[in-house]
Amino acid sequence: MQITDVRVRKITSEGKMKGIVSVTFDNEFVVHDIKVIEGQNGLFIAMPSRKTPNGEFKDIAHPISMESRGKIQSEILNAYEKAVSEQGLEE
Repeated sequence: MQITDVRVRKITSEGKMKGIVSVTFDNEFVVHDIKVIEGQNGLFIAMPSRKTPNGEFKDIAHPISMESRGKIQSEILNAYEKAVSEQGLEE
């Protein structure tokens, strides 16, 4: 499965959430609402999730392996950095 498109849909400079991204796989399947988050060790991604009745958040869609997560995160963060620089925003 190949990532064929990454669209940074929203960038914000306030708060820990820095952006919202959509990723398309094989020009056939898209995952919306992947968040770019600023953590203590830099940027990372959070997959789309929903709140359970007991207040926990559970991912709706997520990669199965660490290798897949790393590949997706790398592509997303590269697209995010490019979008930030194109808009002339500071991180």
